[in-house]
Amino acid sequence: MYAIGFWVHVACVYLSLAGFVLRGLWMLTDSPLRLLKPAKILPHVVDTLLLLSALMLVLSTSQYPFTHGWLTAKLFALLAYIGLGLVAFRFGPNKAVRSAAFAAALLAFIYMLAVAYSRNPWPLGG
Repeated sequence: MYAIGFWVHVACVYLSLAGFVLRGLWMLTDSPLRLLKPAKILPHVVDTLLLLSALMLVLSTSQYPFTHGWLTAKLFALLAYIGLGLVAFRFGPNKAVRSAAFAAALLAFIYMLAVAYSRNPWPLGG
């Protein structure tokens, strides 16, 4: 069961990243594609599967945030990513703020990937 959950999680991570980058590019170029119904619904479906698979992994491995530092770091980075994504796609008052939030959200995502692969909250050393 762990292996299936792991691979579902990894697939959803990369689908989520690809969708986020695509929506960000559409936002930056003012593409009308960003307003289509699938562009609004699919990210929620992928991210729901991503969170459910993460929960399944947490339960199957008994590794929990606030017990394992690297998972705590990922949780806080996830909250930052979500908040920055909201600014980038919904609440940013202008394109400059939305663009900066988009870039910062991508950095948060990259940090989460580095933490996941290294299982260290300081993936570049420290």
